[in-house]
Amino acid sequence: MNAIIRNPFDAGGYSLAEMTQAINILPILWTRLGEMGLFAFEGVTQRTVIIEQGDGALNVLPSVPLGAPATVASRQGRSMRSFVLPWIPHDDKILAADIQGVPAFGASGADQLAALMLRKLTLIRRKHAQTREYMEMNALRGIAKDGAGTTLFNYFTEFGLAQIATDFVFGTTTTNIQGKVREVMRAVEDNLLGESMTSIHALVSPLFFDRLISHAVTQEAYKFYSATGAQPLRQDVRRSFPFAGILFEEYRGTVTLSTGAAELLIPAGEGIAFPIGTIDTFTTYGGPANLISLANTIGLPLYARQLMDEKDRWIDIMSEASILPVNKRPRAAIRLFSSN
Repeated sequence: MNAIIRNPFDAGGYSLAEMTQAINILPILWTRLGEMGLFAFEGVTQRTVIIEQGDGALNVLPSVPLGAPATVASRQGRSMRSFVLPWIPHDDKILAADIQGVPAFGASGADQLAALMLRKLTLIRRKHAQTREYMEMNALRGIAKDGAGTTLFNYFTEFGLAQIATDFVFGTTTTNIQGKVREVMRAVEDNLLGESMTSIHALVSPLFFDRLISHAVTQEAYKFYSATGAQPLRQDVRRSFPFAGILFEEYRGTVTLSTGAAELLIPAGEGIAFPIGTIDTFTTYGGPANLISLANTIGLPLYARQLMDEKDRWIDIMSEASILPVNKRPRAAIRLFSSN
């Protein structure tokens, strides 16, 4: 059995809880959906979730003990699906060569190890944050993908729902852009299905944003906004433009998949509009770590542990997450595009 090393993050001995707490409180390079706090995290005790669809809204059902009465669905227009939470492990290691040499002035070898461990954990934390952003952005669009870019399932297909899309027809100079925005707003409102919201936000590709602000109908409005409200001599006004009730924001997020390929989080020339301030529409479910000691415990966003090689040659740093983001009202997230 591998020996457990001393935890460099406190004065006591190592524990899984301490290492997991350390990686979960580390500062991360926040991604846009993380900054917005759109998807609330909810831990579950199982590695699968059962999602029930009724009248266009998706609900996650609670687990029950074996032999207990099951939850019962209405027979009117409802269906259930069981989804496995993707398991996302990521490991690193510290070799003796990584800390070999003369310590910095006033520092001990233990201090070097702690500093290197902190750097490793921070990098791991950022990789998991990017993965979560990628998965949540796709869930916002109604798709579940893994880190290789493989589609695990499509919520629209699974539940027989049709995605709503609005064509802004930017290539026609007489297009009523305000009317298109109102169309999007009404579609969001109609598909909240009893949910509340405070506003509507749209993350759009650079091409969509450029065509929006340069259209004959919106040019004057953008010129006035950029000249007065945003103080363009001091601020970058490319990023956002409030128009007719929706805040349009340019989003250039890109991730590098495990295959090495780069993928845009918003397809070129498109955008996604969605409600802000909802109570129970966007949730990322997290299951427990794949460890016997944590079976049936409430899941955390991320787990970490460290183990020393039995011959004292390296330290393994192991991390994992089991997360599944869900947009419970997928038709309230409207695809934006232009056909010309």
